[in-house]
Amino acid sequence: MKLLFKILIRLGLVLLAIYVLIITALYFNQENILFHPTKLDKNYVFESEVPFEEINMKTRDNKNLNGLLFKAKESKGLVFYVHGNAGNIKGWSGIAETYTKLNYDLFIFDFRGFGKSEGEIENEEQFYDDIRQFYKLMKQRYAEKEIMIIGYSIGTGPAAMLASENEPKALILLSPYYNLEDMLERNYSFAPKFILKYAFATNDYLEKIKVPVTIFHGKDDRAIYFGSSLKLKKHFKKTDRLFPLENQGHLGMDENVVYANELRKMLE
Repeated sequence: MKLLFKILIRLGLVLLAIYVLIITALYFNQENILFHPTKLDKNYVFESEVPFEEINMKTRDNKNLNGLLFKAKESKGLVFYVHGNAGNIKGWSGIAETYTKLNYDLFIFDFRGFGKSEGEIENEEQFYDDIRQFYKLMKQRYAEKEIMIIGYSIGTGPAAMLASENEPKALILLSPYYNLEDMLERNYSFAPKFILKYAFATNDYLEKIKVPVTIFHGKDDRAIYFGSSLKLKKHFKKTDRLFPLENQGHLGMDENVVYANELRKMLE
C-alpha cells in the first residue's frame, strides 16, 4: 500500500507539473494563439483595381503602422474596418469593392507585426490605443456621422470598444465573440481565467454603445460559435439587431447574400 501511495503521489506531481507547464505556455504564448500575422517587405507596392491611398501612422512609441484607404467614385462616407486575426491588408483588400460600390470609402489597416506595420502586439491597451489613433486620423477626414465601424472576428471586440467611446453612424459586428473569457472556457476549459492578458469584452462595450449595432453571424461558424451572438443579444438596446446566417461559416461573410442586402440598406 505504501508503494502504491508513493506511485500515486509521484504520478500526481508529474501531472501537476505538466499542467503548470501547459498553463505557463498558454500565458506566455497568448499573442501567438490570438494573432497570426503575415509580414510584407516595407517596400512592398500594393495593387488594386479600386483606387486607394496608402496611409502610414506613427504610434505613441514611434512604430510605423500601415493602412489602405480605398476610394469610391462618389463617396458618402467611410467604412472603418477592423479585420481578423490572420494575414494582412494585401489579402483583406479584396473586400474593398463590397463597400466602394455602395459609395463608401473603406479604410483597413494592419495591426503591429502584420503586413508592413512595425512592432509587436504586447498587450490589450497598446492594441486598443493604436486603433484609437487610426480612428482619430480618419475623423480628421470624415464627419463622424458618416463613419460606419465594422469589426470582423478578432476585430469585433476592438470595434465595439471604438463605438462605445465615439458616436459613429453605426456599428456592424461580423462573427463576434462574447468575450475572451467565454472563448477560453469553450476552447480551453481546463485553463484558469486569470491567465488571460486580453479581455476583449464585447459584451461590456455593447452596454455603452449609443448608436445602432447590427450583428451578422454564421450558424455554421466553427471558429467563433454562433451562441456567442445569442449571448450578446441579451445586451441589445431597441435599435440593435442580430442576423443569423444559414449555411454560413466563419469565412466569406462579404459574399453572403443576406449580409450584402442588409449592408446596402444600411449604407443607403
